[in-house]
Amino acid sequence: MGRAPARLVVALLAGGLALAAPAAAGLADRVGATFVLMAADFVKAAHPLEGLVVSVDGDLIYTDLGEAAGAQAGQELTVFRTGEPFHHLFTGKMLGHYEDVLGWVQIRRVDKEFSEGVFIPLRDRPRPQVADGVRISRGRIRIAITPVLDLTNGTADVRRVPYLIASVLERSKRFQVVDPLAVSDMFANGTVSIEQVLARPERAIRVARNLEVSGWLVPVLLERRGVIYLDTTWISAVTGMALLSRRLPLLSGGVAEEQRFPWEPRPED
Repeated sequence: MGRAPARLVVALLAGGLALAAPAAAGLADRVGATFVLMAADFVKAAHPLEGLVVSVDGDLIYTDLGEAAGAQAGQELTVFRTGEPFHHLFTGKMLGHYEDVLGWVQIRRVDKEFSEGVFIPLRDRPRPQVADGVRISRGRIRIAITPVLDLTNGTADVRRVPYLIASVLERSKRFQVVDPLAVSDMFANGTVSIEQVLARPERAIRVARNLEVSGWLVPVLLERRGVIYLDTTWISAVTGMALLSRRLPLLSGGVAEEQRFPWEPRPED
């Protein structure tokens, strides 16, 4: 997928951004503005979905969710089995069905009418069967944003970046972001490092469990041939593996300055 259309970018920022007087935007502002251009891809991956298992082949699950339904590679869906109905205590009206969560499926391939994914079982639960359900919840997905991993050897202060990213994701109505200050404190006291979240799935899983999140968003700054890029990866809290990654060159200072938040101080980084 390419950059988010201009109208979508405006929609994501509505009510939260305002034009400011011309000035040279700091690196944090450029990173935040660049993330806006890739935010739509992460929001789309978290779009609510619900379908059925149509085939099981070992650890592979096939669902009836294809391109037309909005399925895409990198999505992580809950696999569940519908149980007995439950009723209103006084009226006897059926209110719904109990559900038994079996695990998750991480989509790897999507066709027009179906998708294929790897099943991640939940301990001591039955294996999935045809007609079991799969879904991405309509509720907000709880995630944590790590501090920026700056691999450019730069000295700019980018501590505001997780707040900028959190603001954009919160406004999408699809994410609930853990307080970036609590997350940065955890990394500052040495509980975990950003490199461990990226490279050690067992550490990413363990710390995510402590935060009660479904995944991590890890922003990284890279430099290639004199160009600085923002690379952002969504990592599963279930497997510790990367689900979705996007990379874009940083926007210029002038463009970033136009997308500053009204409550932010003047850039000093």
